[in-house]
Amino acid sequence: VERIDLFDLFTDDMKQHLNRCVADGEGINVCSAKPRIWEGKPTKNPRYLQLRPDIAVPRDKYLAQLGSRLYRKLPMSEPVNFPVGAVIGGKRNNPPDTLNGMKIRPLCVFNPIHYQELPELFMDYICSVTGKSPSTTGAGSEGALTKGPFNAIPACADLNNCYVSMLLTQYGGFCSAAGWIGPNYRMDHDISMIIPELWCRMMPEEKDPERMIKCGELEKVDDFEYEGRTIPASRLGYRITNQFVLTYLGRMFDNPTAVFTEEILKPELQDLDVYADGIENLAEAQKKSALNYFKDGTIADAIPPLRIVLHVMAYGHYNGKSI
Repeated sequence: VERIDLFDLFTDDMKQHLNRCVADGEGINVCSAKPRIWEGKPTKNPRYLQLRPDIAVPRDKYLAQLGSRLYRKLPMSEPVNFPVGAVIGGKRNNPPDTLNGMKIRPLCVFNPIHYQELPELFMDYICSVTGKSPSTTGAGSEGALTKGPFNAIPACADLNNCYVSMLLTQYGGFCSAAGWIGPNYRMDHDISMIIPELWCRMMPEEKDPERMIKCGELEKVDDFEYEGRTIPASRLGYRITNQFVLTYLGRMFDNPTAVFTEEILKPELQDLDVYADGIENLAEAQKKSALNYFKDGTIADAIPPLRIVLHVMAYGHYNGKSI
């Protein structure tokens, strides 16, 4: 309160809260400018409230709406609607590491953008695994759609709705890599941040994953044998190729292949041991997550296609058949 330059930056509600605390002269004050203290140090996982860009810079919103109105030839009497054109998840990937003396296995097996058909996509959605993360749950599964720690209703309710929505809308199951790509390249959220810029430069027909596969812009990741073990790499679905980089990322970068090198497009080239362990780590976490649905009986609530996915995750097959 004594620092006028800082105090003036707070919202009116926070100003009232701080003034009230000063007037009371006792108790504990929680200030939105200070991250919480965890084990004697400021947390590495602060939560910030973003100032909405459409409110902070209303001119940009106005120009976007006006440009769309003119392009679509809409009269002023009609609203300018912006339907959701894509649902693209983000995967938190990490290299092998340790956290508080505990070994953290790798998850950095994805290249910048993957496409997964619904069975493989929902294996990831159901598990929502995280590695070295300063989250509420630490390493391991965060629960379906990452809301496990916060959701009081059985996860099948949300998963059923999500599965049916994906079936009806025919959205492609794309995802972007956050954190690391392989053990050598740290990306943080750089890839996730450019996804909207990339997707808005693509025509609707160009976003069709089936067309991308036929054109060689996506390649299938197959299972492989490694040191006597079958590595279930097919669960990663499809990943972008150099052709995708040249065709689409070339619309953003002068020399996209210098940014998205072969080692980034094929993380196994960085370290095959880490790559194989990361995929096995993912499959084991998926199995552990799926078994919970059988233990608590909520498997009965899953719609038929989701029930099949859960069976394959937990036991490797459904009535003797794989995905």
